Amino acid sequence: MKTALYSIAAILALATTPAFAQLPAPLKTDVTTRVNAMYPWLDTVYKDLHAHPEIAFQETRTAGKLAAEMRKLGFEVTEKVGKTGVVAVLKNGAGPTVLVRTDMDGLPMEEKTGLPYASRVRAMSDGRESFVTHSCGHDVHMASWLGSARTLVELKSQWKGTLVFIAQPAEEIAGGARAMLDDGLFKRFPKPDYAFALHSWPLAHGTVGFNSGPVSSNSDTIEFVFKGRGGHGSAPDKSVDPITIAARFVVDVQTVISREKDPKEFGVVTIGAIQGGTVGNIIPDSVLVRGTIRSYSPAVRAKLLEGVRRVANASAAMAGAPAPDLKFISGGEAIVNSEALVNKTEAVFRDAFGAANAQRMPAMTASEDFSVFVNEGVPSMFFFTGIYDPKAVLEAAREGGKPIAFNHSPFYAPVPEPSIKTAAQAMSLAVLNVLGR
Repeated sequence: MKTALYSIAAILALATTPAFAQLPAPLKTDVTTRVNAMYPWLDTVYKDLHAHPEIAFQETRTAGKLAAEMRKLGFEVTEKVGKTGVVAVLKNGAGPTVLVRTDMDGLPMEEKTGLPYASRVRAMSDGRESFVTHSCGHDVHMASWLGSARTLVELKSQWKGTLVFIAQPAEEIAGGARAMLDDGLFKRFPKPDYAFALHSWPLAHGTVGFNSGPVSSNSDTIEFVFKGRGGHGSAPDKSVDPITIAARFVVDVQTVISREKDPKEFGVVTIGAIQGGTVGNIIPDSVLVRGTIRSYSPAVRAKLLEGVRRVANASAAMAGAPAPDLKFISGGEAIVNSEALVNKTEAVFRDAFGAANAQRMPAMTASEDFSVFVNEGVPSMFFFTGIYDPKAVLEAAREGGKPIAFNHSPFYAPVPEPSIKTAAQAMSLAVLNVLGR
């Protein structure tokens, strides 16, 4: 995933101060006290999860560990929902049903953080053996998910309702949420009145970022095969060169962004892979081009898809080549947060963490399949929590400052204690704020 880092000033500029009732002060203090007290347990869980990541739909060890911990807390737990997903339900009288999601999967890449608990795990991915690491913070998410669950259990006398805590597989390939839904998530288990999820982000630890409306992007993958007629590199007139067709497409497709899309709307077309040919003096028969398309609005999404298709066909037609094979793979849809729920939760976050540490922030340009649950008509909020030393974040924001590792970097290394504590506190408060009391 790739997007821009935003300065503290930019985030502060988006701040608002809604007027909503606050949670009782003793309850907020109690949440903080309990999370602090349980942190040694969370630290052990976190480092174990970090050292033993599993890739999409292979999260059997991870799921088993989470399921065991939730059973100890008193939840009714069902495993293997959507292949490797976990659903944990706790009923505590009449009141709203609230879903809390964590993701579980790691990424097929090598960790280079040098941490004493760094992953050295290998697994098969797409038919090849690869290192696996939690370089997107899902280990932070799982630890804070458990922390929130335990906090809410310890505070059962303070709320009424039903908790549905789900551990979702395969977020990184945008398949796990759909798999759980297709396996009867909202039919076999209570359908939520509200849903929450969080994501660690390269912000200062102790901070929480959020917004209403779109907070992630639509995602579409392209796999195009440009066809030609192979031949000798010394006699290109005897062939139809698919490499030049692909090259023309890679350059010309950017005019869809610069000349067709409304410049005020977000949209990206990135070509990440071109595969064709074997040696320098042979013109191949075909070239494979892979890329990604990102957007926020459905209208922009449709325009980009149509424009990319048209440019691909035109690039081939200009060379007198056969029409290319065009494959579009739909990924996650944009997460659209409920404005009412965000406003209600924002008031609690700003009161608990301080106005400077709980701020509105721009949507991320990456994608997330939490939108699958949201699009079932569930008022939802997806928010972000910081993971880095505040001094390092400030330094990175300065011109020429040392950059900090972004999600999916082999050097991605959250500072565990303040990151997990803030995430667990924020999620506990968000859920308590909508449960009956």
